[in-house]
Amino acid sequence: MTLLESLKKYTTVVADTGDIEAIAQHRPQDATTNPSLLLHAAQMPAYRHLVEEAAELAQEHGGGHEEMAEEFIDHLFVLFGCEILKVVPGRVSTEVAARLSFDTAGTITKARKLILLYENKGVARERILIKIASTWEGIRAAELLEKEGIHCNLTLLFSFAQAVACAEAGVTLISPFVGRIYDWYKKEHCGGEIPADQDPGVASVTHIYNYYKKYGYKTQVMGASFRNVNQIVRLAGSDLLTISPELLDQLGQTQGILDRKLDPVTAQACKEQRLHLDEKTFRWMHNEDAMATEKLAEGIRKFNSDACLLQDYALSQVAEKVS
Repeated sequence: MTLLESLKKYTTVVADTGDIEAIAQHRPQDATTNPSLLLHAAQMPAYRHLVEEAAELAQEHGGGHEEMAEEFIDHLFVLFGCEILKVVPGRVSTEVAARLSFDTAGTITKARKLILLYENKGVARERILIKIASTWEGIRAAELLEKEGIHCNLTLLFSFAQAVACAEAGVTLISPFVGRIYDWYKKEHCGGEIPADQDPGVASVTHIYNYYKKYGYKTQVMGASFRNVNQIVRLAGSDLLTISPELLDQLGQTQGILDRKLDPVTAQACKEQRLHLDEKTFRWMHNEDAMATEKLAEGIRKFNSDACLLQDYALSQVAEKVS
């Protein structure tokens, strides 16, 4: 038995890529995408037909170049999502633009549009997760969207405050960033490696998982952003884990059996008191976590930078189509 086969006994495995061939190779349950993954995939010859179709749909929509570029990106996300859903039995996560991270109304509008585009393609909303940054504004948008039957994946999650607020909002799942948490603490240790049994990213996800299971929240935990196989092994039993093709390859090529590390039964021993966060308490609690404050802001900037690169690519494709 491989480590990947063993992991799938306890955890739903999700592919973190826009490369449909890589997804088909590893046969995960779900898949996640983001602007940087989509930009990379869109430039592969195998997916040129999706780029062409997105450009044609944007041209049909009309408007100025920037408006058409936004249409191109929306359609490109949905077209890739539809292709991914042909090779995974579960769901695909499609991201709302990072520039909307502090815009509740804008996030809701964009999420509804993406769901409509999917439904126009014959894809039920149950197979889509709308990916939203775990800001206070994003969490409030997700709370309303969930009530409309639009399921949400709250990303860029680094603090316990974010996790608690997401659970109280009833979101479908959260994506705590294991690797980026590890990176911050490694930098604080002047670049020195942190022992595997003291990994702060793993500890953060374990803490959140135990709290959720202790108090019966329906929100699921999907560890993300892994730096090595050992981080994945130590989170076997998490509801879901989203893993890059490179690490999926390592897991699939390594023989072994994993022990379950996270379990709803053992989670009952969690000592954390149940919290109820209003906006002021959330903002203060999150602010007191220097790592989370810095990584959330950095993550939004990075996702927006990737989105701008995708927009530049979109403008070039629209201009080429118009000319």
